[in-house]
Amino acid sequence: MKKINIIIPARFGSSRFPGKPLVKILGKELILRVADQCAKVFTKRNVYIATDDKRINDLCKKHNFKTIITPKNCKTGTDRIFFAAKEIGKSDFFINVQGDEPLVSALDIKKIIKAKKKFMNHVICGYSRINFKTANNLNIPKVVINKESNLLYMSRSLIPGSKKMHFKNQLSYLKQVCIYAYTFSELKEFNKFSGKSYNENLEDIEILRFLDLNRPIKMVEVSDGSVAVDVKKDIKKVIRILKKDG
Repeated sequence: MKKINIIIPARFGSSRFPGKPLVKILGKELILRVADQCAKVFTKRNVYIATDDKRINDLCKKHNFKTIITPKNCKTGTDRIFFAAKEIGKSDFFINVQGDEPLVSALDIKKIIKAKKKFMNHVICGYSRINFKTANNLNIPKVVINKESNLLYMSRSLIPGSKKMHFKNQLSYLKQVCIYAYTFSELKEFNKFSGKSYNENLEDIEILRFLDLNRPIKMVEVSDGSVAVDVKKDIKKVIRILKKDG
């Protein structure tokens, strides 16, 4: 049986929405909503919150989640995961569930785990389908894959494109869903890179560092119900969905 741990990176100083892990959504902090969904996969003993902030750390400990204090200068969430993974120790692989995905599905996390078991030499990441209106948002990374569902590129720009722009509403757009799976050796390779890679820095999308390192990335389709909280107005979207779903 493989040993798998889920790590949730949660930094306080988000440039677009400072302090968002502690923002309450219908009475519960964002980070706790994410952690509770992750606990449905393995229970709390295999869930860790990796944070650089004492307030986040204390809140999660109060609710009986394991925490790891990480440096404030981690370049990305995946660099934060690597620091936490060194503390956790032996695992067959690690799951990264971003701390700003309050609607993340436990079933989708299990799909990512299943894919990693099948493709151990690939980094795994989730994606879902979106319409043109949603795709035309710079906060949402768009995904282009090949017929084997391997990642070709990811961008904040509207991709794939078409020179016949009147077809734009008919194109199929895919967005990244931030559930990742990687081994310790893949994390170590990622962290050894000096600074951010060229495309990663240009797009501000961390998984592009793996592409720049020629590491194959398998994209796995998950449900389309996830909404990442990138900016304050995203909270209203999450509340609408939570109320609609009861």
